[in-house]
Amino acid sequence: MEQKTILIVEDERSISDIIKFNLNKEGFQVETAYDGREGLEKALGLHPDLILLDVMLPYVDGFEVCRKVRESSTVPILMLTAKEEEVDKVLGLELGADDYITKPFGMRELIARIRANLRRSAQAEESKSAPADLQTFGNLTIDMNRYEVCKDGKVLELTLREFELLRYLAERADRVFSREQLLEEVWGYEYYGDIRTVDVTVRRLREKLEDNSSDPQYIMTKRGVGYYFRRP
Repeated sequence: MEQKTILIVEDERSISDIIKFNLNKEGFQVETAYDGREGLEKALGLHPDLILLDVMLPYVDGFEVCRKVRESSTVPILMLTAKEEEVDKVLGLELGADDYITKPFGMRELIARIRANLRRSAQAEESKSAPADLQTFGNLTIDMNRYEVCKDGKVLELTLREFELLRYLAERADRVFSREQLLEEVWGYEYYGDIRTVDVTVRRLREKLEDNSSDPQYIMTKRGVGYYFRRP
């Protein structure tokens, strides 16, 4: 199996060293950067398989690094956030991060998150060579195998997580799912997040799919229950 490369962007060298040591033990190749400027250079130049990205970084913060990387890459990004800074988690997801983990964290949990995100990324990559499985809903066409969504014939730029949520709901159109169910089914049992993660991802999807995100036609809210995909 090809060795996966993880880029750690973390200015606290003691934390970076501990993570690197444990990831090396798990068979990963590890690259490190200690500020946002260096992290961005390595993210764009080395093309790692996954990025562990701290929020608070010298020169360029983690949010800006995430935003810049997302302009040209779908590499999984796992944000490292301070426990008390709930807004950091939401903002990171808004900018296209796939996941976040709060400090302090256990190494077992971190490695489980890394493996889960790498698995999903690999599955998405493999699907690109699969036969097309097109499903049309109004002005949306979803290629369920190739992770591609078109609106009025134009390809939409969705993150892996956004596509997975859309596909899960669209394949089960008109069925309502709670946030907890979606966390379990879409993010996977390894995911230790909170339900706001679902709300943020739904909001991002609506902004990309809907003509008017405040009056959605596809991703609907069932008040007090959860979300569903409405078949036109």
